[in-house]
Amino acid sequence: MKAKPDIKETKQRFEAWWNGNLNEAPLLTLIEILDEPKSGSKFEPAGEYPEITDLYLNYKGRIADFRNRLNFVNYLADSYPSLSLDLGPGSMALYLGSDPIFSRETVWYSDVVKNTWKDYPLKFDPENKWWKLHLEMIRNAHVAAGGEFYVNIPDIIENMDILAAMRGPQASCFDLVDEPEIIHERLNELDELYFKYYDAMYDIVKDDENFSSFTAFHVLGPGKTGKVQCDFAAMLSPEMFKEFIVPSLNYQCSRLNQSIFHLDGPDCIRHIPALMSVESLKALQWTPGEGKPDGGDERWFPIYDKVREAGKSLWIHVDGDADEMIGKARKLVKRYGINALYVLMAGVRSDGAQKVLKEYAKGFK
Repeated sequence: MKAKPDIKETKQRFEAWWNGNLNEAPLLTLIEILDEPKSGSKFEPAGEYPEITDLYLNYKGRIADFRNRLNFVNYLADSYPSLSLDLGPGSMALYLGSDPIFSRETVWYSDVVKNTWKDYPLKFDPENKWWKLHLEMIRNAHVAAGGEFYVNIPDIIENMDILAAMRGPQASCFDLVDEPEIIHERLNELDELYFKYYDAMYDIVKDDENFSSFTAFHVLGPGKTGKVQCDFAAMLSPEMFKEFIVPSLNYQCSRLNQSIFHLDGPDCIRHIPALMSVESLKALQWTPGEGKPDGGDERWFPIYDKVREAGKSLWIHVDGDADEMIGKARKLVKRYGINALYVLMAGVRSDGAQKVLKEYAKGFK
């Protein structure tokens, strides 16, 4: 892996983080943005994207552009090169009958269940055009990568987030009250379908040591690695979360070798006790929400305290200039140690990245 010659050590450190037994320093994603490209050439997009759909479907162009960008970054500390080819966050909805609504920022999915879930059982369709296309994209990208970078497992998403994408969030709230038995049936079907799709992609992109990389949150791990979530939980009481979501999470995490939960926004904080009861869940990632301070802010420490008390690992994104990010990393290390801590820093210019790297070598102590 030319862009990451020490990938073996990085894989070992990721495995240690999942298991809470890092030493020397917390896990750190630090991508250095170079002032000058390695090759001395300017970045010129190789892909053509005249239509919004091309941003997602022209995977050959995206692969070429990713290779080009490798000349403009260094993967420092525990970061590594990986390419995402998502069809939005929640592409399982496409595989199950929704149509995509492409925008420059994301992909939405059409409401295809208009009246009731009773008439819409969820089944695997190997001939679904979006599933076949997405699988072809992942397969071709993996061949093109040739071991130079990982191709990420896409963010297909799961449980109520998929049902809400296919039915609409408001109607889904009524469904939980009006036909809970049917919703349980559909969730059970989704739990099984998730692995129909996930396993097929994992079998393509896993490396020769069975490590895989997941598209969200830059996570790499031995075996089946994935992010799990339920953004719909912001509209659920703790009791309904336990009834409808926790069983799916228990099942999903038990079949993944490495799992991290994406906790999105203040309205989901109330579900932390239930999340911590999911025995096979390995780690938690916290997204504070728009307009809120980043993950390094001390106001979020009560969340992290509960995660560490449950013996699970932490994933924390910090922002700011190099000095600010170093200061936040030091506070996190002082409170939580290094054994189960992952700190992600966004792309950093060369002078700042080198300053961070020196502190990383000292374990941010």
